[in-house]
Amino acid sequence: MPLSSAPLSIAAVERETGLSKDTLRVWERRYRFPLPRRDGNGERTYPPDQVEKLRLIKKLMDRGYRPGKLVDKAPESLRALAEDAAPLDAPGTLLPYIAMCRQHRVDELKQALAQSLLRMGMYAFVTDVVAPLTSLVGAEWANGRLAVFEEHLYTEAMQSVLRQAIAAIPASAVKRRPLILLSTTSGEPHFLGLLMAEAILTLEGAQCLSLGVQTPVDEIAHAAHAQDADIVALSFSSAAPPAQVLNALADLRLALPPHMEIWTGGQCPVLDRRRPPGITHLHLHDISRALAHWRANRPA
Repeated sequence: MPLSSAPLSIAAVERETGLSKDTLRVWERRYRFPLPRRDGNGERTYPPDQVEKLRLIKKLMDRGYRPGKLVDKAPESLRALAEDAAPLDAPGTLLPYIAMCRQHRVDELKQALAQSLLRMGMYAFVTDVVAPLTSLVGAEWANGRLAVFEEHLYTEAMQSVLRQAIAAIPASAVKRRPLILLSTTSGEPHFLGLLMAEAILTLEGAQCLSLGVQTPVDEIAHAAHAQDADIVALSFSSAAPPAQVLNALADLRLALPPHMEIWTGGQCPVLDRRRPPGITHLHLHDISRALAHWRANRPA
């Protein structure tokens, strides 16, 4: 739920709901929802009740519903649909982390995550804890069972644990090649998927250089050329607009020479269905095999 009654800017609504600014403007014209107000500068502002409804719509879209069938429904009906949607089957071992988020026990959450990392090792921690737990937190947020700030507390805690773990990998374990440039494209602020990939890639001996999030395609291409990268790895969340994802990948593929590979990861559904030629889409468990294949086939 929004934390105050103050209206939100379109940029804030994009962050809070996962719906892009372009999508919000298109819906405004096509469906007459949302119906933002205007501030003193003529900029769109969205009241909290509309933001909450947008969150519910986005959650149901992620479960396969079409927006045109949802925008006219009352929030109560949307909430009922969301409750009836197939629940995420959360392993019981993940539920204590959710409880820590709800109770704002941040230091305890970090300690519990760090202990799991030490006990399980990096690879199993990323694939068996970080990935499913991040999906569970997202589902709890979409259902309104986690507040926005509680989801942010989780994200910051997990980011801290993963960054420390990556930094602790001995430099002697990292080979010179491949050099992998990691980023997300403009409009994609979610970075935990990027950190998960970086953790496994570094563990497998790849040399990783992260540009952070929301890097324009032309800047990614410029950095790849400047660093003589072998692979550009991009993460796309389920909130990423499919057309925007495909256009960015097509533009990047044209901007890079054929020998520079482009790998994608994340939960954006369009990447499993179709993607531009010359793009390799990987899930976390595919990374080790993809690296071994690259090393076996790279030119001398």
